[in-house]
Amino acid sequence: MSFFSLLQSSPAVLITFCTAAGLLTGSFLNVVIYRLPRMMEREWQQQYHELRGETVPVLPPFNLAVPRSACPGCGHQITALENIPVLSYLFLRGKCSQCHTTIPLRYPAIELLAGMLGGFAAYHFGYGLLTPAALVFCWALLALAFIDLDTQLLPDSITLPLLWIGLLVNLGGNGFTDLHSAVTGTIGGYLILWSVYWCFKLTTGKEGMGYGDFKLLAAMGAWLGWEILPMIILLSSVAGAVIGTTFILAAGLKRNTPIPFGPYLACGGLLALFWGSRFNHTFLGIS
Repeated sequence: MSFFSLLQSSPAVLITFCTAAGLLTGSFLNVVIYRLPRMMEREWQQQYHELRGETVPVLPPFNLAVPRSACPGCGHQITALENIPVLSYLFLRGKCSQCHTTIPLRYPAIELLAGMLGGFAAYHFGYGLLTPAALVFCWALLALAFIDLDTQLLPDSITLPLLWIGLLVNLGGNGFTDLHSAVTGTIGGYLILWSVYWCFKLTTGKEGMGYGDFKLLAAMGAWLGWEILPMIILLSSVAGAVIGTTFILAAGLKRNTPIPFGPYLACGGLLALFWGSRFNHTFLGIS
């Protein structure tokens, strides 16, 4: 029996495999979340010097592969055994093996989230092309949510490929929705938040959100279709209002403190992926 035949015949094996793949991917996502914004900053600095006609400083290589991951406290390079998802964190008791600097809990948390999303996607969609597609969608949203939390950025290098991949997934009619709904969802997703942005700006003179939010909702429309957009907007807006207000009150921040909207959109998109049709049918009367 081939490996793919085993995945097809045994849901338990499929779920276990996707969970393990999610844990490994979560480790990589930690690298993406930390390094991608810094890579973007480097690129902006180089473009700034080029536009001014200045000599572009030569910097050491810095990308998703180079340099190797290291402890920020002592510079100890992380070994393969120290990079096993979740297990290494538990074995090291959450500290660097050399200088005993505390390792943030968010690293194993992201690995666990990626693993759980992988396993649940396999359970929900079963063996077929929808499961690997759902994994790409889930893991991309996870990376975007944490990047936005850290930097208030939603990189085009993730949102735009996510949008095009969503259209490709639905191109043959065997995806999450039909192509007409996907294209309409792409256009509608972008224009809805674009309209909200300009209404808010013309009314208050301030920017209420960034263009990355438009592109992210457009990508969700490309994956899930226009019918799912009301659910995503409703859930993300309610979550943003409740959680954002609670955070401002708990942290003693000012009311005009900017709060990233991307994580709430990501949560709405994940819920829509698994339960969007049921939600629309039950609460909005959309079949």
